[in-house]
Amino acid sequence: MENLQNKTIGTFVAEDFRTAAVFSKYKIDFCCKGNRTIDEVCAKQEIDSKVLLKKIKEALSAEDTNAIDFNSWPLDLLADYIEKTHHRYVEDKSIIIMQFLNKLCSVHGGNHPELFKINQLFIECAGELAQHMKKEELMLFPFIKKMVKAKETDEALVQPPFGTVSNPIAMMMHEHDAEGERFREIASLTNDYQAPSDGCTTYKVTYAMLKEFEENLHTHIHLENNILFPKAMILEKEFS
Repeated sequence: MENLQNKTIGTFVAEDFRTAAVFSKYKIDFCCKGNRTIDEVCAKQEIDSKVLLKKIKEALSAEDTNAIDFNSWPLDLLADYIEKTHHRYVEDKSIIIMQFLNKLCSVHGGNHPELFKINQLFIECAGELAQHMKKEELMLFPFIKKMVKAKETDEALVQPPFGTVSNPIAMMMHEHDAEGERFREIASLTNDYQAPSDGCTTYKVTYAMLKEFEENLHTHIHLENNILFPKAMILEKEFS
């Protein structure tokens, strides 16, 4: 039997997304830092590995008919799903959240100066993600789809201008790390998205949207870092 303690966090989530809820509960980053093992993360965050593994096994044994097995999807379908689901989510929600944050800064900034920093961080995040997603949509994802088609039709694969697929993937993962770190700071500044006692309904709604945005981003990054990217690199090697 495989030693589960030496299995990476990202592999757990790639194989069964129900484990993501367990890692989230313990504030374990399974997307940007999914290459760590159970032992490594437990030592770093002072978590009892036996307790964590017990929770993981419970999640895996629970019946869940709604779980989507992204790990079994063809890469071209997964790339399309990420673009149409997660990229569109970022585009749509970013505008709304920025409007709400601007309003909070105007109304509550005097008593809660941390709102200005939160606003600044989110503006930076939205801008960086917009550029990041365009690079994926115009460069990386089309090449992944070309590889899938070339394999299906037994055609030759035209060499991309970026050399090997691992080059843009390395850039994308580096940018994922940056946004993961940015949102960790936002979570800290918002007290894990808990509005203060004097927070109005708009305050609470804004923090709820920020929390949802981070959760969506975690799933988004997980699908790329732990499933799409590794499989794309493996597929490319089949043409060498």
